[in-house]
Amino acid sequence: MPRIKRSGLPKALFDHILLRIQERGITPEDLGLMAAWMDKEPIVPTGTWFKRFDTFTLCGEGELVKTVLTTKQTAIGEEVD
Repeated sequence: MPRIKRSGLPKALFDHILLRIQERGITPEDLGLMAAWMDKEPIVPTGTWFKRFDTFTLCGEGELVKTVLTTKQTAIGEEVD
């Protein structure tokens, strides 16, 4: 089971995530919660996964974070703690 990759992301993926954060109004406080969770080096499935926070949902596949959704959008994959 992989751990989330936090550096060396492909530029296009990094740009996509930043755009979604801006479009979906993710606040600096929200990003702090996400960073605190990622600091714990959570183990994630090799397939698609998602992590729910109070105001957004983080989605990924294997070691890569792929996008950020609003709480009204539907995530696919395995929910992680």
